[in-house]
Amino acid sequence: MKTRQFWYPLPERLIAQHPAERRGTEKMMVLHRQTGVLEHRHIADIVDYITANDLLVVNDTKVFPARLIGEWPDTHGAVEILMVNAAPMDADDARPSMTAGQDSLRWNCIVGSGRKCREGQQAAFGPAGELKATLLKPLAGIGMWQVEFACDRPLMDLLDEFGHTPVPPYVKREGTREEELADRERYQTIYAKHVGSVAAPTAGLHFTPEIFAALEAKGVPRVAVTLHVGPGTFRPVKAENVEDHQMDFEAFTVPPETAAAINACKARGGRVFCVGSTTVRTLETVAAATHAPGQVVTAGSGASDIFIYPPYAFKVCDALLTNFHLPQSTLLMMISALAGRERVLCAYAMAVRNNYMFFSYGDCMLIV
Repeated sequence: MKTRQFWYPLPERLIAQHPAERRGTEKMMVLHRQTGVLEHRHIADIVDYITANDLLVVNDTKVFPARLIGEWPDTHGAVEILMVNAAPMDADDARPSMTAGQDSLRWNCIVGSGRKCREGQQAAFGPAGELKATLLKPLAGIGMWQVEFACDRPLMDLLDEFGHTPVPPYVKREGTREEELADRERYQTIYAKHVGSVAAPTAGLHFTPEIFAALEAKGVPRVAVTLHVGPGTFRPVKAENVEDHQMDFEAFTVPPETAAAINACKARGGRVFCVGSTTVRTLETVAAATHAPGQVVTAGSGASDIFIYPPYAFKVCDALLTNFHLPQSTLLMMISALAGRERVLCAYAMAVRNNYMFFSYGDCMLIV
Protein backbone atom coordinates (compact mmCIF):
# COMPACT_ATOMS: atom_id res chain seq x y z
CA MET A 1 0.00 0.00 0.00
CA LYS A 2 1.32 3.44 -0.93
CA THR A 3 1.78 6.16 1.68
CA ARG A 4 0.33 8.74 -0.71
CA GLN A 5 -3.02 6.94 -0.50
CA PHE A 6 -3.41 8.51 2.96
CA TRP A 7 -2.95 12.10 1.83
CA TYR A 8 -5.72 14.68 2.18
CA PRO A 9 -5.75 18.48 1.77
CA LEU A 10 -6.03 20.46 5.01
CA PRO A 11 -6.28 24.26 5.25
CA GLU A 12 -3.76 25.65 7.72
CA ARG A 13 -6.51 27.62 9.45
CA LEU A 14 -7.99 24.32 10.76
CA ILE A 15 -4.83 23.30 12.63
CA ALA A 16 -5.72 24.08 16.24
CA GLN A 17 -3.12 26.31 17.91
CA HIS A 18 -4.93 26.47 21.24
CA PRO A 19 -7.35 24.21 23.10
CA ALA A 20 -11.04 24.95 23.21
CA GLU A 21 -11.91 27.79 25.56
CA ARG A 22 -13.49 25.24 27.89
CA ARG A 23 -12.55 21.57 28.11
CA GLY A 24 -15.40 19.25 27.16
CA THR A 25 -17.06 21.54 24.60
CA GLU A 26 -15.24 20.22 21.51
CA LYS A 27 -17.11 18.95 18.50
CA MET A 28 -17.29 15.20 17.93
CA MET A 29 -17.91 13.60 14.56
CA VAL A 30 -19.39 10.11 14.86
CA LEU A 31 -18.50 7.63 12.11
CA HIS A 32 -20.49 4.40 11.96
CA ARG A 33 -17.93 2.11 10.39
CA GLN A 34 -20.35 -0.52 9.14
CA THR A 35 -22.57 1.90 7.23
CA GLY A 36 -20.43 4.99 6.72
CA VAL A 37 -23.12 7.17 8.31
CA LEU A 38 -21.76 10.39 9.85
CA GLU A 39 -23.21 12.42 12.73
CA HIS A 40 -22.18 15.83 14.04
CA ARG A 41 -22.24 15.87 17.82
CA HIS A 42 -20.21 17.14 20.80
CA ILE A 43 -17.91 15.22 23.12
CA ALA A 44 -20.45 15.21 25.98
CA ASP A 45 -22.72 13.16 23.70
CA ILE A 46 -20.33 10.20 23.92
CA VAL A 47 -22.50 9.06 26.83
CA ASP A 48 -25.25 8.23 24.31
CA TYR A 49 -23.08 5.69 22.51
CA ILE A 50 -21.71 3.62 25.41
CA THR A 51 -23.74 1.20 27.52
CA ALA A 52 -23.18 -0.43 30.90
CA ASN A 53 -22.36 -3.64 29.00
CA ASP A 54 -19.36 -1.94 27.38
CA LEU A 55 -15.97 -0.93 28.77
CA LEU A 56 -14.09 2.37 28.46
CA VAL A 57 -10.28 2.09 28.43
CA VAL A 58 -8.03 5.15 28.80
CA ASN A 59 -4.27 5.77 28.83
CA ASP A 60 -3.30 7.33 32.17
CA THR A 61 0.22 8.40 31.22
CA LYS A 62 1.31 11.87 32.30
CA VAL A 63 3.20 14.42 30.20
CA PHE A 64 6.19 16.03 31.92
CA PRO A 65 8.17 19.21 31.07
CA ALA A 66 10.64 17.20 28.98
CA ARG A 67 12.00 20.02 26.80
CA LEU A 68 15.10 21.78 28.10
CA ILE A 69 16.70 24.90 26.63
CA GLY A 70 20.22 25.71 27.77
CA GLU A 71 23.79 26.27 26.64
CA TRP A 72 27.18 24.67 26.16
CA PRO A 73 29.28 26.26 28.97
CA ASP A 74 32.48 26.19 26.89
CA THR A 75 31.08 28.26 24.00
CA HIS A 76 27.80 29.63 25.43
CA GLY A 77 26.11 28.28 22.30
CA ALA A 78 22.48 27.24 22.49
CA VAL A 79 21.42 23.63 23.00
CA GLU A 80 18.02 22.01 23.30
CA ILE A 81 17.29 18.57 24.74
CA LEU A 82 14.07 16.59 24.54
CA MET A 83 14.02 13.84 27.16
CA VAL A 84 12.38 10.84 25.49
CA ASN A 85 12.54 7.98 27.99
CA ALA A 86 14.47 6.86 31.04
CA ALA A 87 17.25 4.41 30.14
CA PRO A 88 18.33 1.43 32.25
CA MET A 89 21.92 1.74 33.37
CA ASP A 90 22.92 -1.23 31.22
CA ALA A 91 20.88 -0.23 28.15
CA ASP A 92 22.65 -0.45 24.80
CA ASP A 93 19.94 1.22 22.74
CA ALA A 94 16.93 3.52 22.99
CA ARG A 95 14.39 0.78 23.71
CA PRO A 96 12.32 2.11 26.63
CA SER A 97 11.59 0.25 29.84
CA MET A 98 8.89 0.75 32.44
CA THR A 99 11.43 -0.32 35.10
CA ALA A 100 13.55 2.77 34.44
CA GLY A 101 11.51 5.31 36.38
CA GLN A 102 11.25 9.08 36.46
CA ASP A 103 13.87 9.28 39.22
CA SER A 104 16.50 7.95 36.82
CA LEU A 105 19.32 10.34 35.88
CA ARG A 106 20.16 8.54 32.63
CA TRP A 107 17.84 9.28 29.72
CA ASN A 108 17.59 8.69 25.98
CA CYS A 109 17.23 12.16 24.48
CA ILE A 110 17.03 14.08 21.24
CA VAL A 111 19.77 16.71 21.26
CA GLY A 112 19.53 19.77 19.03
CA SER A 113 22.53 22.03 18.60
CA GLY A 114 24.28 24.23 16.08
CA ARG A 115 27.54 22.36 16.72
CA LYS A 116 28.52 18.77 16.16
CA CYS A 117 27.89 16.74 19.30
CA ARG A 118 30.52 14.45 20.78
CA GLU A 119 30.78 11.99 23.63
CA GLY A 120 31.57 13.60 26.97
CA GLN A 121 30.23 17.00 25.96
CA GLN A 122 28.40 18.77 28.78
CA ALA A 123 25.46 21.16 28.66
CA ALA A 124 23.92 23.29 31.42
CA PHE A 125 20.28 24.20 32.04
CA GLY A 126 18.41 26.44 34.43
CA PRO A 127 18.89 30.09 35.45
CA ALA A 128 22.08 29.21 37.36
CA GLY A 129 23.09 26.22 35.25
CA GLU A 130 22.23 23.93 38.16
CA LEU A 131 21.21 21.02 35.90
CA LYS A 132 24.12 19.45 34.02
CA ALA A 133 23.78 16.99 31.15
CA THR A 134 26.64 14.87 29.80
CA LEU A 135 26.38 13.19 26.40
CA LEU A 136 27.33 9.55 26.93
CA LYS A 137 26.90 7.91 23.54
CA PRO A 138 24.98 8.33 20.29
CA LEU A 139 21.97 6.08 19.67
CA ALA A 140 20.09 4.97 16.59
CA GLY A 141 17.97 7.83 15.27
CA ILE A 142 18.71 11.36 14.18
CA GLY A 143 20.03 13.42 17.10
CA MET A 144 19.44 10.61 19.63
CA TRP A 145 21.89 10.38 22.53
CA GLN A 146 22.05 8.66 25.86
CA VAL A 147 22.46 11.48 28.38
CA GLU A 148 23.34 11.48 32.05
CA PHE A 149 22.02 14.31 34.22
CA ALA A 150 23.60 15.65 37.39
CA CYS A 151 21.79 17.86 39.91
CA ASP A 152 21.61 18.53 43.64
CA ARG A 153 17.83 18.37 43.77
CA PRO A 154 15.32 15.84 42.34
CA LEU A 155 15.36 16.01 38.54
CA MET A 156 11.58 16.27 38.20
CA ASP A 157 11.52 19.24 40.59
CA LEU A 158 13.97 21.10 38.36
CA LEU A 159 11.97 20.22 35.24
CA ASP A 160 8.86 21.64 36.90
CA GLU A 161 10.77 24.89 37.48
CA PHE A 162 12.34 25.53 34.09
CA GLY A 163 11.45 22.66 31.74
CA HIS A 164 8.98 23.26 28.93
CA THR A 165 5.88 21.28 27.99
CA PRO A 166 6.72 19.53 24.70
CA VAL A 167 3.70 20.58 22.68
CA PRO A 168 3.67 19.30 19.06
CA PRO A 169 5.80 21.15 16.48
CA TYR A 170 2.74 22.37 14.58
CA VAL A 171 1.55 24.25 17.68
CA LYS A 172 3.41 27.54 17.43
CA ARG A 173 4.36 29.20 20.70
CA GLU A 174 5.88 32.55 21.63
CA GLY A 175 7.53 31.04 24.67
CA THR A 176 5.75 33.16 27.27
CA ARG A 177 5.29 31.93 30.82
CA GLU A 178 1.51 32.30 30.42
CA GLU A 179 1.50 29.94 27.45
CA GLU A 180 3.70 27.46 29.28
CA LEU A 181 1.38 27.36 32.31
CA ALA A 182 -1.69 27.04 30.09
CA ASP A 183 -0.15 24.14 28.18
CA ARG A 184 0.81 22.36 31.39
CA GLU A 185 -2.85 22.24 32.34
CA ARG A 186 -4.55 21.67 28.99
CA TYR A 187 -1.97 19.39 27.34
CA GLN A 188 -2.77 16.85 30.04
CA THR A 189 -5.73 14.56 30.67
CA ILE A 190 -7.63 15.01 33.92
CA TYR A 191 -6.78 11.40 34.84
CA ALA A 192 -3.03 11.56 34.07
CA LYS A 193 -1.19 9.53 36.69
CA HIS A 194 2.12 7.97 35.63
CA VAL A 195 4.86 10.38 34.51
CA GLY A 196 6.67 9.46 31.31
CA SER A 197 5.18 10.97 28.13
CA VAL A 198 6.54 13.69 25.89
CA ALA A 199 3.22 13.89 24.03
CA ALA A 200 -0.30 13.72 25.39
CA PRO A 201 -2.74 10.94 24.50
CA THR A 202 -4.83 13.70 22.96
CA ALA A 203 -8.19 11.94 22.63
CA GLY A 204 -8.33 11.96 26.41
CA LEU A 205 -7.94 15.73 26.62
CA HIS A 206 -11.66 16.17 25.95
CA PHE A 207 -12.93 14.41 29.08
CA THR A 208 -14.19 16.35 32.08
CA PRO A 209 -15.34 15.24 35.55
CA GLU A 210 -18.90 15.92 34.37
CA ILE A 211 -18.61 13.56 31.41
CA PHE A 212 -17.11 10.85 33.59
CA ALA A 213 -19.89 11.37 36.15
CA ALA A 214 -22.51 10.92 33.42
CA LEU A 215 -20.84 7.71 32.26
CA GLU A 216 -20.64 6.41 35.82
CA ALA A 217 -24.31 7.24 36.40
CA LYS A 218 -25.07 5.10 33.36
CA GLY A 219 -23.03 2.25 34.84
CA VAL A 220 -20.21 2.35 32.29
CA PRO A 221 -17.06 0.77 33.75
CA ARG A 222 -13.66 2.43 33.15
CA VAL A 223 -10.15 1.03 33.41
CA ALA A 224 -6.70 2.25 32.38
CA VAL A 225 -3.51 1.18 30.67
CA THR A 226 -0.27 3.15 30.63
CA LEU A 227 1.71 3.82 27.46
CA HIS A 228 4.36 6.52 27.57
CA VAL A 229 4.02 8.44 24.32
CA GLY A 230 7.25 9.32 22.53
CA PRO A 231 8.07 11.85 19.80
CA GLY A 232 7.61 9.14 17.17
CA THR A 233 3.90 9.89 17.30
CA PHE A 234 4.68 13.02 15.21
CA ARG A 235 7.21 11.34 12.93
CA PRO A 236 5.92 11.35 9.35
CA VAL A 237 5.90 8.26 7.20
CA LYS A 238 8.62 8.96 4.64
CA ALA A 239 8.68 5.51 3.06
CA GLU A 240 6.94 5.23 -0.30
CA ASN A 241 5.34 1.97 0.79
CA VAL A 242 3.48 1.89 4.10
CA GLU A 243 4.92 -1.53 4.97
CA ASP A 244 8.46 -0.14 4.99
CA HIS A 245 7.85 2.29 7.87
CA GLN A 246 9.28 1.37 11.27
CA MET A 247 7.55 2.54 14.46
CA ASP A 248 9.48 3.67 17.53
CA PHE A 249 9.27 1.57 20.68
CA GLU A 250 7.09 2.90 23.53
CA ALA A 251 6.91 1.44 27.03
CA PHE A 252 3.55 0.19 28.32
CA THR A 253 1.85 -1.51 31.25
CA VAL A 254 -1.48 -3.36 31.36
CA PRO A 255 -2.55 -3.84 35.02
CA PRO A 256 -4.21 -7.13 36.09
CA GLU A 257 -7.53 -5.40 36.81
CA THR A 258 -7.57 -3.93 33.30
CA ALA A 259 -6.87 -7.27 31.65
CA ALA A 260 -9.58 -8.92 33.76
CA ALA A 261 -12.14 -6.22 32.86
CA ILE A 262 -11.40 -6.55 29.13
CA ASN A 263 -11.65 -10.33 29.18
CA ALA A 264 -14.94 -10.10 31.10
CA CYS A 265 -16.32 -7.50 28.67
CA LYS A 266 -15.49 -9.66 25.67
CA ALA A 267 -16.96 -12.74 27.35
CA ARG A 268 -20.31 -11.01 27.93
CA GLY A 269 -20.48 -9.65 24.41
CA GLY A 270 -19.73 -6.04 25.32
CA ARG A 271 -17.68 -3.58 23.30
CA VAL A 272 -14.27 -2.22 24.26
CA PHE A 273 -14.19 1.56 23.71
CA CYS A 274 -10.59 2.72 23.40
CA VAL A 275 -9.74 6.34 24.15
CA GLY A 276 -6.93 7.19 21.75
CA SER A 277 -4.55 5.36 19.46
CA THR A 278 -2.09 4.73 22.30
CA THR A 279 -4.69 2.66 24.12
CA VAL A 280 -5.35 0.71 20.92
CA ARG A 281 -1.65 0.02 20.35
CA THR A 282 -1.19 -1.16 23.92
CA LEU A 283 -4.13 -3.56 23.88
CA GLU A 284 -3.46 -4.93 20.41
CA THR A 285 0.17 -5.53 21.41
CA VAL A 286 -0.71 -7.63 24.45
CA ALA A 287 -3.50 -9.40 22.57
CA ALA A 288 -1.03 -10.56 19.94
CA ALA A 289 1.04 -12.17 22.69
CA THR A 290 -1.91 -13.72 24.54
CA HIS A 291 -2.54 -17.41 23.91
CA ALA A 292 -4.23 -18.48 27.14
CA PRO A 293 -7.63 -20.18 26.61
CA GLY A 294 -10.56 -17.86 27.24
CA GLN A 295 -8.39 -14.76 27.46
CA VAL A 296 -8.14 -11.94 24.96
CA VAL A 297 -5.40 -10.06 26.81
CA THR A 298 -3.07 -10.71 29.72
CA ALA A 299 -1.52 -8.27 32.18
CA GLY A 300 2.09 -7.22 31.80
CA SER A 301 4.64 -4.62 30.79
CA GLY A 302 6.86 -4.23 27.77
CA ALA A 303 7.73 -2.04 24.82
CA SER A 304 5.53 -1.85 21.74
CA ASP A 305 6.43 -0.95 18.18
CA ILE A 306 3.20 -2.28 16.67
CA PHE A 307 2.23 -0.60 13.40
CA ILE A 308 -1.45 -0.94 12.55
CA TYR A 309 -2.49 -0.23 8.97
CA PRO A 310 -5.00 -1.75 6.51
CA PRO A 311 -5.79 -4.58 6.43
CA TYR A 312 -5.72 -5.45 10.12
CA ALA A 313 -7.99 -7.67 12.22
CA PHE A 314 -8.53 -5.93 15.58
CA LYS A 315 -8.53 -8.33 18.51
CA VAL A 316 -9.61 -5.92 21.28
CA CYS A 317 -10.74 -2.53 20.00
CA ASP A 318 -14.42 -2.33 19.03
CA ALA A 319 -14.84 1.46 19.10
CA LEU A 320 -12.39 4.35 19.21
CA LEU A 321 -12.40 7.99 20.29
CA THR A 322 -9.61 9.81 18.49
CA ASN A 323 -8.62 13.24 17.23
CA PHE A 324 -8.21 14.22 13.58
CA HIS A 325 -4.73 13.25 12.42
CA LEU A 326 -1.99 14.47 10.09
CA PRO A 327 -2.04 13.42 6.43
CA GLN A 328 0.03 10.31 5.73
CA SER A 329 0.50 9.66 9.46
CA THR A 330 0.57 6.29 11.20
CA LEU A 331 -2.43 7.45 13.24
CA LEU A 332 -4.51 8.05 10.12
CA MET A 333 -3.47 4.61 8.88
CA MET A 334 -4.61 3.02 12.13
CA ILE A 335 -8.11 4.48 12.01
CA SER A 336 -8.30 3.56 8.32
CA ALA A 337 -7.66 -0.03 9.36
CA LEU A 338 -10.61 0.22 11.76
CA ALA A 339 -13.15 2.10 9.63
CA GLY A 340 -11.85 1.77 6.06
CA ARG A 341 -9.59 4.18 4.21
CA GLU A 342 -12.26 5.52 1.87
CA ARG A 343 -14.75 6.14 4.67
CA VAL A 344 -12.15 7.85 6.82
CA LEU A 345 -11.02 10.15 4.02
CA CYS A 346 -14.65 11.00 3.21
CA ALA A 347 -15.23 11.80 6.87
CA TYR A 348 -12.14 14.02 6.91
CA ALA A 349 -13.36 15.89 3.85
CA MET A 350 -16.66 16.44 5.65
CA ALA A 351 -14.76 17.64 8.73
CA VAL A 352 -12.90 20.20 6.62
CA ARG A 353 -16.15 21.46 5.07
CA ASN A 354 -17.69 21.81 8.54
CA ASN A 355 -14.69 23.58 10.06
CA TYR A 356 -13.68 20.93 12.56
CA MET A 357 -10.35 21.72 14.21
CA PHE A 358 -7.53 19.25 13.62
CA PHE A 359 -4.66 17.62 15.51
CA SER A 360 -3.75 17.63 19.21
CA TYR A 361 -5.79 20.62 20.40
CA GLY A 362 -8.60 20.04 17.92
CA ASP A 363 -11.97 18.31 17.84
CA CYS A 364 -12.50 14.55 17.92
CA MET A 365 -14.05 11.61 16.10
CA LEU A 366 -15.87 8.62 17.57
CA ILE A 367 -15.69 5.48 15.44
CA VAL A 368 -18.36 2.94 16.40
